[in-house]
Amino acid sequence: MSPAQAPVTRFDAAFAAREADAPPGLIPYFTAGYPHLDSTADLLMAAQRTGCIAVEVGIPFSDPLADGPTIQRTGQVALGNGMTLAHAISQVLTARGRGLTIPVAVMTYVNPMLSFGVDAFARDAAEAGVDGVILPDLPLDEAAGARAAMHATGVAVIPLVAPTTTSERLARICAAASGFVYCVGVTGVTGARRTISDAAIALLDSVGRCTPLPRALGFGLSTPEHLVALRGHAEAAVVGSALLDGIAAEPDNAVAGAERFLRTMMGTEAAHKA
Repeated sequence: MSPAQAPVTRFDAAFAAREADAPPGLIPYFTAGYPHLDSTADLLMAAQRTGCIAVEVGIPFSDPLADGPTIQRTGQVALGNGMTLAHAISQVLTARGRGLTIPVAVMTYVNPMLSFGVDAFARDAAEAGVDGVILPDLPLDEAAGARAAMHATGVAVIPLVAPTTTSERLARICAAASGFVYCVGVTGVTGARRTISDAAIALLDSVGRCTPLPRALGFGLSTPEHLVALRGHAEAAVVGSALLDGIAAEPDNAVAGAERFLRTMMGTEAAHKA
């Protein structure tokens, strides 16, 4: 499917509304079904209340590829709670029914998608109000079928690129991308880090030369200073492990904990208290 046939989603409107010189918008990552089976819809609404530009929902999987210790741990809890791909999608639908308007991307793996059925997954995701799908273990060369199914229902397929991605492959990935380009900030798995590497900044700048699509940096972000450092290099920043660690500290008060963390990341916590 050509880039001209890529779907227009809520991501397009959300990023178009962002001022060009603004700090990157925040995209929180929540593990579906964590800390409790039906926590996800409440957490999505919390992300909207705190001013996040979008949200990512991770579908727990028994054999994750890109997930570090924190997300693996939350995934195991979620699976123990009974979370499934179908229930995760239904939680997005529940949040849409409550007034969720920001874009939603779901992150899953190829095996759950194949077990569910590619066409059925595309249809159900679209009907629930999912705007984009991230599939870390689906290579570009094998993605045409899934991309066609998703695009046919209006769901973007958001690719991941890394500091190790070659220039030639980066250009091909960006040409097939929709929604935004997810830039992996480290060579490794998810998990909070102290600094953003020069390689991550160079990757963001390379993506910017390849495509006009928004760029989001993920894997390792954990402090407000990280967002400041990304200004002018990325349109969004994904925060997952540090957020989930914060939720783990008070699982029975997950929404308040998530809101507090997200406001702190965006530098709005003091103003909120005032």
